[in-house]
Amino acid sequence: MLNRIVLIGRLTRDPELRYVPSGHPVASFSLAVDRPFANQQGERETDFIDIVAWRKLAEQVSQHLSKGRLVAVEGRLQIRSYETQDGQKRRVAEVVADAVRFLDRKATGAPAGTTEGGEFAEENEQEVPF
Repeated sequence: MLNRIVLIGRLTRDPELRYVPSGHPVASFSLAVDRPFANQQGERETDFIDIVAWRKLAEQVSQHLSKGRLVAVEGRLQIRSYETQDGQKRRVAEVVADAVRFLDRKATGAPAGTTEGGEFAEENEQEVPF
């Protein structure tokens, strides 16, 4: 079986870094990815896809990426369920990133180390992060 996703798009917001109770860092952000075809009105639609990065990759993403940056994300699709505080069941689809490569030049005033063509990759660990 295979669960592999490759996306190219722009960050819709700065990555949000937080730490789970076990102490592992997790970063979340969203990508705007244009569809490769036009709709009936001749307009191209955009999908907004949630991305999650863990551990060292999460820290790197939160340090070096920001809203508007063009990136390529490699990972896997994850569907998870949870229950809200008021008891409603929800399902969410997100991409768990294994590697993130930024594809554009850094903006003026961007943090040091955010040059063109950089790549960050998750270390291979067997432990489940949650």
